[in-house]
Amino acid sequence: MSVIIGMDPHKRSATIEVVDERARVLAVGRYGTDKAGYAEMLAAGRKYADRVWAVEGCNGIGKHIAHRLLHDGEAVLDVPAKLSAQVRVFATGNGRKTDPVDAHSVAMVALRTPNLVRVQLDPGLQVMGMLVDRRDELGRARTQTVNRLHRLLLELFPGGAKQFLSARQARALIATIKPRDIVGKTRRRLAVELIGELEGIDKKIKTAEKDLKELVVARGSTLMDLHGIGPSGAARLLADVGDIRRFADRDRFASWNGTAPLDASSGDQKRHRLSRAGNRRINRTLHIMAVVQLRNRTEGRAYFDLKKTSGKTSMEAMRALKRRLSNVVYARMVADQKRRQAADPGGQSGTTLLSSVTDLTPEIGPSDKPLPGPATSKPKPALRAVS
Repeated sequence: MSVIIGMDPHKRSATIEVVDERARVLAVGRYGTDKAGYAEMLAAGRKYADRVWAVEGCNGIGKHIAHRLLHDGEAVLDVPAKLSAQVRVFATGNGRKTDPVDAHSVAMVALRTPNLVRVQLDPGLQVMGMLVDRRDELGRARTQTVNRLHRLLLELFPGGAKQFLSARQARALIATIKPRDIVGKTRRRLAVELIGELEGIDKKIKTAEKDLKELVVARGSTLMDLHGIGPSGAARLLADVGDIRRFADRDRFASWNGTAPLDASSGDQKRHRLSRAGNRRINRTLHIMAVVQLRNRTEGRAYFDLKKTSGKTSMEAMRALKRRLSNVVYARMVADQKRRQAADPGGQSGTTLLSSVTDLTPEIGPSDKPLPGPATSKPKPALRAVS
């Protein structure tokens, strides 16, 4: 008899519910996530020979326990929190959360949803994900440091410094002033400290970009050949997407990353609006790609201008461009996957699915279909990145 073990994970505890194929509850339990509690929970699950663990949020709060199960040879499905929340509302009539109710909701989602992502470990993608997360943290830290530096420079220099300020430019600027009062001297000292912090962050960013570039190239990806995608963008795509083959087509990929527009038609008025759903980190990567292409004479710029001349607003044209770039990225990742598979048909590359909260292969509706493109129907290769 096959069973589903639904789990509501927390940092220090996990509640499970075991259900069979007919949704009959066979067992319920709450266990600690320390060594002893985990061993007890694993033993309780292994009483059932044909079992699958369904864990809520395997890229969030459930990540630590999902990986422990995988290391112990267990099969694990990632249940998106949004799906389990919907089941919880239908089952209880309200959205109130309790650990047993959550575990039951997770089990029901796994039982009724055939296309949930099966989580597997890929050390290469795990490392890439950690490094690109660190790169993002460094970027945010740099922005905060520059903002604090600008506030001090505004008080030291009339009008302040220019918006895009490098550490070298800031150091040269601060060298031109020698305050005599205690307030000015303190401001200058703090500014010098911030410049030192900025130099350290820039050095770490440079190292992170170098490491990410090496990992992306070693994986056989050509995403960095696309105009507007650098090492961090390519690494984010690879780490969050995992196996591109889990998306049946480019429309589902667009729905997953939030670039597929939502139907907002009313009566005879046909229109679409921006989707706020989907993987926001991938959506941001595509947005950066679009912004970079708009700064240069690229196919993306030409497509954007075409949309504007057809009557679209700038926001609508940007939305259409991001949808088009989603197709370009999808096609490139599929091509890379096929090339890796042909080069090493017996290897492990591409056989892994890394999941996230929104990683359920999405169903699409009419509003998720591709937007009309340029007059030509032949796909054009994306321009290579400018070095």
